[in-house]
Amino acid sequence: MSPLSNDFCKKLGIEHPIFCGAMYPCSNPELVAAVSQAGGLGVIQPISLSYVHGYQLRAGIQKVKNLTQRPVAFNALIEASSKTYLERMNKWVDIALEEGIRIFITALGKPDQIVKKVHAKGGMVLHDVTEHKWALVARDAGVDGLICVNNQAGGHLGSKGAGELFEELKALGLPLICAGGVSTRDGLKQALDLGYSAVQMGTAFIATTECNAHSDYKEAIVKAHAKDIVATEKISGVPVSVINTSEVRSLGLKASGLEKWLLKNPKTKHYIRLFYSLKSLWSLKRSNLKGKNYKNFFQAGKSVEGVKSIKSVSELIAELTQPQEL
Repeated sequence: MSPLSNDFCKKLGIEHPIFCGAMYPCSNPELVAAVSQAGGLGVIQPISLSYVHGYQLRAGIQKVKNLTQRPVAFNALIEASSKTYLERMNKWVDIALEEGIRIFITALGKPDQIVKKVHAKGGMVLHDVTEHKWALVARDAGVDGLICVNNQAGGHLGSKGAGELFEELKALGLPLICAGGVSTRDGLKQALDLGYSAVQMGTAFIATTECNAHSDYKEAIVKAHAKDIVATEKISGVPVSVINTSEVRSLGLKASGLEKWLLKNPKTKHYIRLFYSLKSLWSLKRSNLKGKNYKNFFQAGKSVEGVKSIKSVSELIAELTQPQEL
């Protein structure tokens, strides 16, 4: 058993307190399975699985299960931008439950219906939050833990540091998972010393041999430093962390006044979010598969600072969890 294992790990059935965050478009089955096989928790991202990697959902889940017998989780984005999308996501959750998945990570909406489904099967639900008000919604919906997305995260990020967010949420009495800023053994130790039960990483796992992201993407992460990470609102209307490239600078970092108004207006916010999502999903998919030949546009967090080379998932997790030197 890992020296970093704790009661939360035991409850999840994993060896190390390390999650590989669900990533569009980078969560290919081989990466998800490799993280779980190495003792962490791989997370299936269904949109990535189906629309980037070409699997029907059930077949994709079975592919992961054929590669590892250890626990994997399933990511359910439940923001109500489309009734059709929500119906589809509910069906996907049903399929995941049928395939034996019992750990679910929800984001963006009120997770009460997912919680009911999953708890009825004896499973657990963890929910992404960036601040206290959303954590209260999740707690009241009955979730079993909170993924605390801080201001160091890649992709969509929060506005608060890991320490501040932990202090804000610890009184809720739920396991807290630090999401953002961790790519090294020292970073993992610091998060656990703060009181977090586990960490969720993404950027460092992109730069692994099992991730099938384009080599340009991996090399960009290895070469980047924390100062090269910027937050742009031009992808989805809310801040998203990316490597600061010529493409990003051309696009700009701030949403226009009209875009911000549309995002705040109750009658239009769901439509503008849907528009942003469709546009960004296409760009991310193409840059992931074609690299600089399409667009020099890569999501990553400030944890790039600790990513020095491309290695296997097992090597990365071994480095993260090796005993501290005396």
